[in-house]
Amino acid sequence: MKKSILASLLLAGLLCFTAAPAQAQDEIETNPTYSQNQPPPKQDAVFVQVLFGSGFLGFFLWMALFGCFGFFLYLAIDCGILVRADKIMPAGLVANVENAMKEGDVVKALEFCKNEPTPMANILSAGFTHVEEGFDVIQEAISAASDLEIERIMQRLAWLSVAANIAPSLGLLGTVQGMIAAFANLGAGGTPDQGALAVNISQALWTTAGGLITSIPAVLCFYFYRGKANRLILKMEATTMELIKDLRNVEVVAE
Repeated sequence: MKKSILASLLLAGLLCFTAAPAQAQDEIETNPTYSQNQPPPKQDAVFVQVLFGSGFLGFFLWMALFGCFGFFLYLAIDCGILVRADKIMPAGLVANVENAMKEGDVVKALEFCKNEPTPMANILSAGFTHVEEGFDVIQEAISAASDLEIERIMQRLAWLSVAANIAPSLGLLGTVQGMIAAFANLGAGGTPDQGALAVNISQALWTTAGGLITSIPAVLCFYFYRGKANRLILKMEATTMELIKDLRNVEVVAE
């Protein structure tokens, strides 16, 4: 009798021991509090949920970030095309003007500049058009034209700095918007919506990352192209003064 009771107790204990893990597993699969044991959602699915689940302001901020990134790509390509030696001071133009100046033919040199409009050609044209007014006037005209061309180049480069400053500001605004929504959700009565809270925090982090993804390469491109432009401008100014040095001997003819 005792043996049968003991056997029954052992069987019951064994059944409880084997049933407990199965019950716990069922709770893990059905209860969201055990989500740490479930495979995490894919990043692209999370991003899409953040993009369309952060409200009108959040969606507007994402469109602004995408637009800022596209603007940066356009500026990077544009500056890559603009800030080059063959675009600022083509070797062919320098050679043609140099040969014309050796021949003493200022009109021919001016024609070369008009046929190939570049920053250096515009600077030389400003000097050649005042050749009859003396070397001092030529230098003043070239200096004014040089300042104008340099300003045009730097204005194009300045837009990269604008993109680099706007992107993190948009990201910070998205971060603030996400945190405001998260604290509003926590401060609401009752149990906070964990899904909405996760979207709010993801919005804050993703927009910060989006702003930095645009800002960091924009800053690097700005300083890279600005340094390259400064080197080309110094070289252009030195070459220009070398080309017009023969105009020192030009005599001013009084009318």
